[in-house]
Amino acid sequence: MLDLVAKELFLTKGKGVHEDRLTSFEYALRDAGIAGTNLVLISSIFPPQAKLISRKDGLKKIKPGQILFTIYSKNQTKEPHRVCSASVGIAQPKDTARYGYLSEYESFGQNEVQAGDYAEDIAAQMLASSLGIPFDADKDWDEKRQQWLISGQIYNTHHTTQSTKGDKDGKWTTVFAAAVLLV
Repeated sequence: MLDLVAKELFLTKGKGVHEDRLTSFEYALRDAGIAGTNLVLISSIFPPQAKLISRKDGLKKIKPGQILFTIYSKNQTKEPHRVCSASVGIAQPKDTARYGYLSEYESFGQNEVQAGDYAEDIAAQMLASSLGIPFDADKDWDEKRQQWLISGQIYNTHHTTQSTKGDKDGKWTTVFAAAVLLV
């Protein structure tokens, strides 16, 4: 039987600018280091026992033409100076035998910190609900973090976020963020 449960994953991000929308996306993938692969978009589960590794180490483990299972977010604009962001958030449970969650989030007008925090919130909210932990999205970040610590069940949250302003000359600008699962 083919085991497709990822053992490792890494986060990456990139941005691209070009007159053509698709080429702008290609440039963002190049900036992220995964343009020479075939991306398969999957749903948002952080596999049990999986290890989050560095982007540098992750990129060393892929090869051209490889099929990569990814949770990714992309956003594009052609409006000069319009801020756009793409983010992937992660929430890991303390018990590594359980699965965690990843989230995808795109926005306009938010910087990397704002978009990244929100992506983490989404992932943490999904994990909290699966663990039976109350989660109040209206609380500020510190209150939520304290709530997770009290429960003792959410171990950590992370995000990777790419944010930029639209090209001043109106070229397509793409932002891309991804979690790449390695099986």
